[in-house]
Amino acid sequence: MFKVNEYFDGKVKSIGFTTSTLPATVGVMAPGAYTFNTAQKEAVTIVSGAMDIQLPGNDDWNHYSAGDTFKVPANSAFNLKISEDTAYLCLYG
Repeated sequence: MFKVNEYFDGKVKSIGFTTSTLPATVGVMAPGAYTFNTAQKEAVTIVSGAMDIQLPGNDDWNHYSAGDTFKVPANSAFNLKISEDTAYLCLYG
């Protein structure tokens, strides 16, 4: 069954589900700045829109747009800056 998640006063919403191989979420983020913590490895693909990302242990910000994927290690935190409504797919594990 699906699990609906809401974060940052409703500015980030996602629906959790299981693919044929991995757990996943698909969601949308409104403009803003966010910090996310990970428990598992994550591979995030931007579906629509764009974001700037500061990955763990990195002082630099990188820009990702539709079609791009970035990976985040387990048990870490990463920062995002969203300037337009952005949709994503996140695979865990």
